[in-house]
Amino acid sequence: MDGKSLDIKQDKLDKLKELFPEVFTEDKVDWEKLKATLGEDINFSNERYVLNWAGKSDAFRALQTPTTATLIPAKEESVNFDDTNHLFIEGENLEVLKVLQKSYYGKIKMIYIDPPYNTGSDNFIYPDKFSESKDDYLKRIGDKDEAGYMTKEGLFRKNSKDSGHYHSNWLSMMYPRLFLAKNLLCTDGTIFVSIDENEVSNLQELMNEIFGEENYIATLIWQKRKGGGNDSKFIAVDHEYILIYKKNKFAEKNIWRVPYDKKYLKRYKERDEVSSYYWDTLSRPGLQNPIIYDVECPDGTWIRNGEWQISEKSFHDKKSDGNIKFEKGKNGRWTVFHKVRQPEGKVFRSIIQNVSNSDAASEMEELFGNKKIFDNPKPSRLIESLIYLDTINDSIILDFFAGSSPLAQAVYNTNRFDGGNKRFICVQLPEKTVEGKEAHKAGYRTIADLSKERIRRVIQKIEKEQKENKDLFSDENHNLDLGFKVFKLHPSNFKIWRGDAFENGEDLKKQLDAFTDPVRKDSPEENMLYELLLKSGYDLNSRIEKKSAYYVIDEDEMVVALSEMNEEIVKEIIELKPKKCIALDKLFAGNDQLKTNTVLQMKDAGIEFKTI
Repeated sequence: MDGKSLDIKQDKLDKLKELFPEVFTEDKVDWEKLKATLGEDINFSNERYVLNWAGKSDAFRALQTPTTATLIPAKEESVNFDDTNHLFIEGENLEVLKVLQKSYYGKIKMIYIDPPYNTGSDNFIYPDKFSESKDDYLKRIGDKDEAGYMTKEGLFRKNSKDSGHYHSNWLSMMYPRLFLAKNLLCTDGTIFVSIDENEVSNLQELMNEIFGEENYIATLIWQKRKGGGNDSKFIAVDHEYILIYKKNKFAEKNIWRVPYDKKYLKRYKERDEVSSYYWDTLSRPGLQNPIIYDVECPDGTWIRNGEWQISEKSFHDKKSDGNIKFEKGKNGRWTVFHKVRQPEGKVFRSIIQNVSNSDAASEMEELFGNKKIFDNPKPSRLIESLIYLDTINDSIILDFFAGSSPLAQAVYNTNRFDGGNKRFICVQLPEKTVEGKEAHKAGYRTIADLSKERIRRVIQKIEKEQKENKDLFSDENHNLDLGFKVFKLHPSNFKIWRGDAFENGEDLKKQLDAFTDPVRKDSPEENMLYELLLKSGYDLNSRIEKKSAYYVIDEDEMVVALSEMNEEIVKEIIELKPKKCIALDKLFAGNDQLKTNTVLQMKDAGIEFKTI
């Protein structure tokens, strides 16, 4: 194992080779052959419409460079770690997205992000000079103060409107993250991006380039406030935008609908083999354009010149299907009823006006007793409506600009409502809170700390409501997942071979000696295990069973040996018949015969065997 994340460049080349093996010569693309394969009418002229900016090539190189970082568990900060499938990841999101590539490639159904809007006062990570090296960048995102918190001075750059690269810096920050995010989406996955007027036009061009203009769905307009803004010089801007793109619009088979609320659906109390319904009177006198016809009653009498809701043909169709009934009143008159079926959902409108910033502030006040504890949070109800549009019950939903994690609250709430098991992955940088601000005064040293605490308080709120029998949403048999695992971005637990780190034989000898034991000093076994899971393509919710000398992953899919290896253990592992087995090379303790026999036995058993 090379200990690196998915190599994006090599991944694209491999896919191209699958499609057009004939255009490769000595493992390199022959552009003339590719041109000929695609047809002579292909125009390779540079005179075409493209989005370009200062630093674009550097942004592209940033996404192509693999990472050796990993994620380590923080069980003490988690809730129900062993039983939950929800994830909170603390770390710089570009590196985290790279770490997730192998394990979550093509598995995410929905992404929602609320990135920096580039208002001129935002602080976010971008190369402050376009020639900044990867090593300098990694050093900068690792800068920490004495308390272990990432330093704002080292990590962030304020993107002032006075900067000559004002828009370019923002595009360079967004491009690699959106590119990597697209990889994580499943074929029919959807991404929703919140933005305001500062960058909406650039964002749309960027999304067109990454996702394809043909996969654009819509731009929602969200009225975030009602009233205010009376001191505006020109226009009081009351709205923001949400851009929607599919990974592949043509792979979408479902019609997008959002559910009606529970109060509306209460009337549909009866149910037959078709659906839920209620009986409604068919008569509708006084309509502007009445539908008039005669109806024969069960006793042979007639209702003459009745005014009805539906046509005469629809009436007879419904009657023959058992969807019409007659009831005779005390006065001897007949009343006609018809079944009104529960609708599957309603069409979502492009202008959202039923939820605002004040709802978000109210949520924070309810949870923390302070509505100003976080600046400009999104209301969870806004995100809930997006979740209902395009997810199924076991979808994975990602937010890599998590902020205070309203998405986590939205996922819990939608699962309560529809009985689903949707899972969230929230990624948030441990950005230091500002001294003097409400979050800092409340004791939260980082935005990530505040975000995790919000999730804990949402869980406590739901548990309290369930105990008080206020959970009017899903059925009582639904086992709601109320927990989340915390992981943190961390350097690799294994030493990384640096081919560029030596200039002579003495340097090479030193590095070889250092690699006698490839494990970094004081690396916990559990941290190594999760790193090997991620870098082998297994997700963070994989089932782990600890045996005496090794771990079994996902019911014999893979075995990881980190503490001991001998003939008996090798025999045990082979009897399990896993697809893969990974072991630390040092476990063989220089016993070349044991190692050679293990390699041969694993091969004979059809087990992919790797050592580190």
